Amino acid sequence: MKDKKPVILVIDDEESMRDSCSMILVKDGFQPETAENGTVGLEKMQALQPDLVLIDLKMPGISGFEVLDKAKEFDTNIIAIVITGYATIESAVEAMKKGAYDFLPKPFTPDQLRLIIKRGIERRRLIQETESLRREKKMMEENFITMVSHQLRSPLGTIAQYFEAILGGMVGEVEPRQEEMLVKARDRLERLMELINDWLDLAQMNRGQIVDKLKPLSLKKMLENIIDFFQPSAQKEDVTLEFIPYSGFDRVEGDEEKLAQVFSNLITNAIKYNRPKGNVKVALREKEDSMAIDIEDSGIGIQKEQLPYIFDQFYRVKATDGKKSKGSGLGLSIAKKIVEVHGGTIQVTSELGKGSTFTVCLPKASEKPEID
Repeated sequence: MKDKKPVILVIDDEESMRDSCSMILVKDGFQPETAENGTVGLEKMQALQPDLVLIDLKMPGISGFEVLDKAKEFDTNIIAIVITGYATIESAVEAMKKGAYDFLPKPFTPDQLRLIIKRGIERRRLIQETESLRREKKMMEENFITMVSHQLRSPLGTIAQYFEAILGGMVGEVEPRQEEMLVKARDRLERLMELINDWLDLAQMNRGQIVDKLKPLSLKKMLENIIDFFQPSAQKEDVTLEFIPYSGFDRVEGDEEKLAQVFSNLITNAIKYNRPKGNVKVALREKEDSMAIDIEDSGIGIQKEQLPYIFDQFYRVKATDGKKSKGSGLGLSIAKKIVEVHGGTIQVTSELGKGSTFTVCLPKASEKPEID
């Protein structure tokens, strides 16, 4: 089967221009179509879905600028080339703003038309290939997410249950050396499960599934619950965990589960990368149109040159001894995406050896009285 000829639509009120362009296009292996005005041109654009359209700016009735405005409604990837005998810098700029690919002033030679058509068709081909690759990539990602969810995470969860049963003595006595090896294997499995769960969270976010339902919520109440939950972990690490509340209006519009995930991640890191007898302070304060939450620690800090990258996917901060921290390297990237979809920001300041402060700012909810 022969390749389909690219369809090129010529919209011009001059019959001689339509005929001459058609003869050149036929000779060069294209399928020309013509329209004598903007109204007919738009009808043919919708019906034929051409690959490229030549549009005269000065036409009776609907102008070329109006045709340009509506062309993208029929095909977002259509290549539009403006042709006119009244070429000016202003008209060229205006045409480009409205989506024209190029500008060809009249009169033009056959070779000039051929060159600009060739460039336009090549541009169209590249756009179509890019779109095809994007769709293929999206399909692969969705299939991979499904595969990871059902064919990887489920059996790993089953294996984890077997480890717990064996270590719990449910299938017989476990020798000390065997127990040591099983515990190490279980810990590695847990880290793998954490990586898979983090990756799935991130993949779902990239597909737009970040928040389920936004509703007014109290940051003070949410943070108090989170800090109470992490007090045992802080005590185990010999770290003081303190909350500095705010007595004024503290409500934001948010998905409570997702925002709790953000603050839990930041507080976990503040405890994990602290020092014995260190402290973590979580402070809630009001800004002009937002609420700010500061998570300040007295831990190991972050090197200045690493700060621009800590929210990147899979980036893990290197300790001063050159070793990378444990974890998937996705936690901060996920936190940043969640905060941004809430219309907020997340920033960090840090000094090596003295600690770090992560600041999350979220837009305030409208001050409406609560209904008991």
